Amino acid sequence: MGDRGVSALQSIHNQDSISYLSQREAAEIDETLMGPLGFSVDQLMELAGLSVATSIAEVYRPSEYNRVLAICGPGNNGGDGLVAARHLHHFGYKPCICYPKRTPKPLYTGLVTQLESLSVPFLSVEDLPLDLSNDFDILVDAMFGFSFHGAPRPPFDDLIRRMICLHSYGPKRHRPPVIVSIDIPSGWHVEEGDVDGEGIKPDMLVSLTAPKVCAKKFSGPHHFLGGRFVPQLIADKYKLHLPPYPGTSMCVRIGKPPQIDISALRENYISPELLEEHVEADPMDQFRKWFDDALAASLKEPNAMALSTAGKNGKPSSRMVLLKGIDKDGFVWYTNYGSRKAHQISENPHASLLFYWDGLNRQVRVEGPVEKVSELESEQYFHSRPRGSQIGAIVSNQSTIVPGRHVLHQEYQKLEEKFSDGSMIPKPKHWGGYRLKPELFEFWQGQQSRLHDRLQYSPQEIDGKRVWRIDRLAP
Repeated sequence: MGDRGVSALQSIHNQDSISYLSQREAAEIDETLMGPLGFSVDQLMELAGLSVATSIAEVYRPSEYNRVLAICGPGNNGGDGLVAARHLHHFGYKPCICYPKRTPKPLYTGLVTQLESLSVPFLSVEDLPLDLSNDFDILVDAMFGFSFHGAPRPPFDDLIRRMICLHSYGPKRHRPPVIVSIDIPSGWHVEEGDVDGEGIKPDMLVSLTAPKVCAKKFSGPHHFLGGRFVPQLIADKYKLHLPPYPGTSMCVRIGKPPQIDISALRENYISPELLEEHVEADPMDQFRKWFDDALAASLKEPNAMALSTAGKNGKPSSRMVLLKGIDKDGFVWYTNYGSRKAHQISENPHASLLFYWDGLNRQVRVEGPVEKVSELESEQYFHSRPRGSQIGAIVSNQSTIVPGRHVLHQEYQKLEEKFSDGSMIPKPKHWGGYRLKPELFEFWQGQQSRLHDRLQYSPQEIDGKRVWRIDRLAP
C-alpha cells in the first residue's frame, strides 16, 4: 500500500512518465468514447468543464481571482468553457462569457440558457476592452481544441492577440490576469506547439483525457490533467500512463508545483463580523455553535485539534488528536497513557487545544487543566471503536521505538487471529481518556487586511457566581 502511494507521487511529479496523445490518437479516443463505450458528448463536456473549474479553484482562490472571462469558440472546446463558467459561478467566482460564434445546437443553446438563468453576463467582442488586464483576474481560453486546423479567423484572431499582449505591458502595470487554456492553447499546433514562439503563454493548462503532444512545450507554472473518465480499455489500447487522481478530485497536477516565495503566501480573509453582542454568553455554547457550523460545511475531520503539552522542563510539544467528547466539564480525547503527551501531562497537568476550520476562516483556542476520565468512561468508549482500532491500541506501545512497520503488522495479525471468534477485546490498562477543563477560550475569525476578530472568554466571579468575561483582543 505504501509503495503505491510513493509511485503515485513520482508519476505525478515526473512529466517524462506521462503519456502524450497525437491529434489522431485524441480523435480516435473521442470516437471510441462516444461510440462503442456509450458516452454522449454532453456527458464528456460536463466532466471536462467541471475538471477545468476544479483545476482553477485549486490554484486561484475566488477571494483574490474573482472576475473571470471565458472566451468560448464554436466547438466542443467552447462548450467546455461554458460548462466551466457555470461551475465557477457556483464556486463563488463572477464569470462573464464572450461567445461570438454561437453554435445553434440544443446542447450549446441549453448551456447558454443555464448561464443566463444564473445571470451570468454575455459580452460581445465589441463590449470587451482592448486591454483585458484591468477588468478581469482570470481569462479562460476555450476557443479551439485539438481538432482545430489552420489559422484562427475573426474575431478569434483578434482575441488571441489581446491575450498575447498581456505579456508585453511591462512592470508598471498591476498584476495582469492569468490565462487558463483548455486542452490546447488556442493558436498552438496540436503537436508542434507554439511554432513561432509568439502565441498565447498560458499560466495554466488543463489537459483533458490525456495531455496532447504540444503540452510538452508548455512552460507555465500550472499543468493539470482533467476528465476523470478514461476506461481501462482505452488506457491499455493506447498504453496510457496517467497519474492517479487524488481522492474524489476531478483534476490532478502534472509536474512539480512551482517554486513559491513563502513570504509572499497570504490570504485576504472575507468573513462576517464577529461581534460581542452576537456571541453566546457561555463559551461552551459558542463552541458548539461553531462546531455545528463546521459539521454543516462538511469540513474534513472538524473534530481534529492540536494538543499542546509541556513537561517539567517547560519544553512544549504539539500533535493533532481527535476530540471524542464535549460536555459541561470540558473536552475529551483518548490516547495511550504511556505516550510522550501522557508523561508531560503527569508532570504538568495543563494543556491547550487549537481547532482550525480553514473553510470557515475560524479557529478556537482552549486552555485549562487536564485530568483522566473515569475508567468506566474509557471502557465504554474503547468498546464503541471498530475492532481494528481496538487491536491497534493494544499493539501500539505509543511513542516507543520500533524496529520497523512489519513488527506492528505481525503483532496485529497475531491479535486479529486471537480474537477472530468475535470475543470481546479487553481494554488495555495503559489506554484511556483525558478531559481538559477550560479556563480560557479564544474565538478567532479571519478578516480583511489582518483586522481579524479575536474574542477571549475568561472566568470571573460576580456575586459568588462564576461567569465568563468577554474581551476583544487586538489582532
